[in-house]
Amino acid sequence: MSDYTFFTHPMSRGQIARWALHEAGADYDTQLVDWEAKPQSLFDANPMGKVPTLVHHHGDHVHVISEAAAICAYLGDTERGGALAPRDHERADYYRAMFFASGPVEQAVVAKSMAWEVPANREMMAGFGNYDRTVEMLAMLVSQADYVCGDRFTMADVYVGSQVDWGLQFSSLPTRPEFTAYAERLRGREAYKAAKSIDMKLIEDAQTDS
Repeated sequence: MSDYTFFTHPMSRGQIARWALHEAGADYDTQLVDWEAKPQSLFDANPMGKVPTLVHHHGDHVHVISEAAAICAYLGDTERGGALAPRDHERADYYRAMFFASGPVEQAVVAKSMAWEVPANREMMAGFGNYDRTVEMLAMLVSQADYVCGDRFTMADVYVGSQVDWGLQFSSLPTRPEFTAYAERLRGREAYKAAKSIDMKLIEDAQTDS
């Protein structure tokens, strides 16, 4: 048995977790999930039936990690001797960017895609305030240095970078120089390319079969 069982669908946020698994050099088996016939083993691990869900077979223990940002952080802490986790002086930038991307950015992008308008007098009640300010904040976080924590790539870049990468591809984020430059740096990584090629092939095969 591999160290990890990875429940995913290629057209999902599972792409984030697969990239993280490759950056971590993790030993994993993929369990593809059919949207219409999700396996009981997924519900046993995650009653919400969501992907990605990662199961770590760790000696006598079984650890279940869900939510893409949490999977990135867990792999950063657990694999490669913590090489992709934050160092002491990087923790503030790492956690700030990771949680901002998984909270306000995710909320703002979903709200925009759903055409949900937050009234100006209710912005304090929304975790992201408004879309434009969220975009400005994200642009600041990815433009201060090559990576979230400065000149060193960490697992925060997998999650934050995925938000930017997808945002540019699907126009849920504006095409800005800060986003484009950051995304291009990440797209050149071998782990990114390896993980992406797997999911793109799975998508291609599924479209061919349908």
